Amino acid sequence: MTNPHVLVLPFPAQGHVNPLMHFSQKLAKNGFKITFVNTEFNHNRVITTATAEQDSLLHSQIKLVSIPDGLGPEDDRNDIAKLCIAMLSTMPAMLEKLIEDTNAWGADNKITCVVADFSMGWAFEVAQKLGIRRVGLWPAAVAVFDMFCGIPKLIDDGIINSDGLATKRQTFQLSQGMPVMDTAHLAWSGIGDTTSQKIIFDYFVRLLQTWTIAEWWLCNTTYQLEPEALAFSPNFLPIGPLMETYHHRGSWGQFWQEDFSCLDWLDQQPPHSVIYVAFGSFTVFDPIQFQELALGLELTGKPFLWVVRPGTDNSVNHPYPDEFTGTRGKIVRWAPQQQVLSHPSLACFITHCGWNSTLEGVCNGVPCLCWPYFADQFFDKTYICDVWKVGVGFDPDERGIISREEIKKKVEQLVSAENLRARSSKLKEMAMNNIAEGGQSSENFKKFIKWLKEPDINNGTTYAYPKGFEDRIASRGKMIGWAPQQKVLGHPSIACFMSHCGWNSTMEGVTNGALSFAGLTLLTNSSTRVTFVMFGRYV
Repeated sequence: MTNPHVLVLPFPAQGHVNPLMHFSQKLAKNGFKITFVNTEFNHNRVITTATAEQDSLLHSQIKLVSIPDGLGPEDDRNDIAKLCIAMLSTMPAMLEKLIEDTNAWGADNKITCVVADFSMGWAFEVAQKLGIRRVGLWPAAVAVFDMFCGIPKLIDDGIINSDGLATKRQTFQLSQGMPVMDTAHLAWSGIGDTTSQKIIFDYFVRLLQTWTIAEWWLCNTTYQLEPEALAFSPNFLPIGPLMETYHHRGSWGQFWQEDFSCLDWLDQQPPHSVIYVAFGSFTVFDPIQFQELALGLELTGKPFLWVVRPGTDNSVNHPYPDEFTGTRGKIVRWAPQQQVLSHPSLACFITHCGWNSTLEGVCNGVPCLCWPYFADQFFDKTYICDVWKVGVGFDPDERGIISREEIKKKVEQLVSAENLRARSSKLKEMAMNNIAEGGQSSENFKKFIKWLKEPDINNGTTYAYPKGFEDRIASRGKMIGWAPQQKVLGHPSIACFMSHCGWNSTMEGVTNGALSFAGLTLLTNSSTRVTFVMFGRYV
């Protein structure tokens, strides 16, 4: 039997590509063939930024391919509403063609499972149509997934209207014990104007209909980090945190070239002294806020490593204030973040609270200063500051600006909080134990791997056993992928044959004297004879 061939499809954003690439690496390490599908636009970015070593190693284990996203080369991919419309109208047909073309290369190359980001749930419909197994992976906090699932109830309760807009500013809980959520920070809000927000809201309402098609629900978290959220969505199997699997210089799947010179610079700094500042792939600063941040970092008097991504301030030539010298810090365009956060020189992490950055901070025991920008990042801040208590937030002034004085104040507060650093270390230990050998996430991943290696007797059709069924029948039943039917029917233990009535099965039942399904009720009290159940290859 050939190894399963898994197609992996992330939402086209850096924060989604990263965890699905880490997931793909784990699959490749277990011997699976992987086809990783980016949009053409992002595929070109990934190929351009990969080093020769990364490119060679990556292609030996994971095949990178691409399909169009429906936008033109001049279009802004940060316009998520426009991107969602284009993807939905273009990518399903392109994905179907890609799978068919891949399968045409022969049985050894046939795609046996599609693992899609839940934010690309339409891919489950494509896979179902083609009779392929379907797995969903949610790369963000499960509580945010729960928020999407709770949309019908939020509408019924009058918290939001049918366009996804809050009826008023208020807080709410999806269920008792769940963290408190704020209508000002709904996952689909704060992204563009109200028209854009409605488009994104409608996109996810459309996806809600597809999520139940997935046979497995995987997520990038742990039971300890999100117990209430996972209780709200019990179908999820946590396999996080999804981290780099291989130790090499650089991360695969990056949209910008990582600057490794910052690691040498960190080597020269004292332990627990450096402020690391990074705001992910979407954050764009108002010029005044950008200048206040620069002056605030300098005002702390501490060394800092600042990631200033191209486009961070909506301009080409980042307008640093005249009085900003930057002599205490190092500024890079993009950093190898996992390696930075694991460096002993780190004191704290000023972050936008994206889920990947949140988990990387947790897994390295680095306290966080929270500066969320949009979408789910505000809820991630709630986890960091209010639930786990491993970080603090900033308070904007009357202009909505986080001042240089506020930055200095909060940095000093954080680095002097020994109890907070102790909680960060404890949370790190818990998270890393989950992905260590024998840890809960590690064992969950093994369960998934075992299923993935089993033959798909249902041709991609979803069957769910009743809860507890497998445990109840373990002592008196056996389920297998395929049977030597003639030998089974000729066995003296067979009491009757539940069959689809194909002619071969019919004749084999007759020649072996096996009673048909009609005789089953006469024998249900027998504890010494076996009911053979077989429905052929097409049922």
